[in-house]
Amino acid sequence: MRKILLVAKREYLEQIRGRSFRISTVLVPSLIFLLLGLSYFTGRHAGAGLHVAIAAGSAPLANDIRRQLLDDKYARFTVDVVAPATEQDRASLLKKVQSKSLDGLLWIETPATGAAAATYTSQTPGDLTPRGRLEAALNRSLLNERLATMGLKKAEADALLKEVTIETRQMDKEGKAAQSNGIEVFSKALTLAFLLTMPILLYGMDMARSVIEEKHSRIFEVMLSVASPDDLLTGKLLGVGAVGLTQIAIWAAGAALLAGSALAGPMLSGNSALHFTWAEGLLFPVYFVLGFFLYSAFFSGLAATCETAQELQMYMPLAVIPVWISFGIIPFLLSNPSSAGAVVASIFPLTAPFVMIPRMGLEMPPLWQIAASIGLLILSIWGVLWFSSRLYRVGILMYGKRATLPELVRWLRYS
Repeated sequence: MRKILLVAKREYLEQIRGRSFRISTVLVPSLIFLLLGLSYFTGRHAGAGLHVAIAAGSAPLANDIRRQLLDDKYARFTVDVVAPATEQDRASLLKKVQSKSLDGLLWIETPATGAAAATYTSQTPGDLTPRGRLEAALNRSLLNERLATMGLKKAEADALLKEVTIETRQMDKEGKAAQSNGIEVFSKALTLAFLLTMPILLYGMDMARSVIEEKHSRIFEVMLSVASPDDLLTGKLLGVGAVGLTQIAIWAAGAALLAGSALAGPMLSGNSALHFTWAEGLLFPVYFVLGFFLYSAFFSGLAATCETAQELQMYMPLAVIPVWISFGIIPFLLSNPSSAGAVVASIFPLTAPFVMIPRMGLEMPPLWQIAASIGLLILSIWGVLWFSSRLYRVGILMYGKRATLPELVRWLRYS
């Protein structure tokens, strides 16, 4: 055990003091924060600040559309009204769109008989956001106009058309209902899955690459004089796993500080706040460590059979496919976290680290499922360590060529 701890300490200190650890610790959350900021900014300001013209045969209709667009504080439209408009007006306005004096033209036809028709012309085919705003304002104004012809006053029409927001509540197994938010739940599930997936895969592959580097540098030949191959593999797993937990702890502390700062205020306003339970906080490091041991032990054994990092890339699908399956299951978790597929995915060892924690964020699974999931992960880790240690103890001393399948079988037979 002392030799294992010495190897773990060496791996931990070597990685903590490395430049890559400091860069990734700062760079990864910075990129996430930047992406969130860009998403918030583009979501609020997409299609905003446009200069459009509304041309219609009815001046009240065009002016009502203009009023609704100007009332949208996020749109910041500049709206010109041409009403009643003729075909000559249309041709003139289209020339302004062509010369980019106008960003777009909304042409509305309201025949005496038949349905109204509208055309929006611009030079950007991807104008989905302004089109949606114009369409909503147009339909609301047409409905107001029709209700007015039926004798309703504007205030009465507005009261009649006032939208009702549905408040969602989630009932637990004890029958208590609490307010819930679909966007918050989905964001929480994706966040937990991302926080588990990226470190496990990145540190797992990093450990596999370090095995290849140390194999080429012949440092293993020195280390084997003081520790057995099994001790080296276990110590490396413990050391690199501790590095991953340290980095996640730094990110969690930074996120907690950021959440209470003024910078996060605009992005966390409204219904966007995320809340985590004590069970998620307690079991998150458990599943991280188990998932890391499972994948890192497997790839470390395979890395010992490779001569270059390029050869190691061939085994990447073995790690990526379970991750793809796990992320593909998340949308189904939102609708039915207790379905048979969700239960199987949260217990199956290859997907359990990435599915169980997000599932707990939606609905607390029965304790027997959590226990079965952890138990199967531990048994799988034991089996993978048995497999990898036998490849590792022989492969780290093999040079010159990639091991063939018959050779790998012979290695597994060695005691």
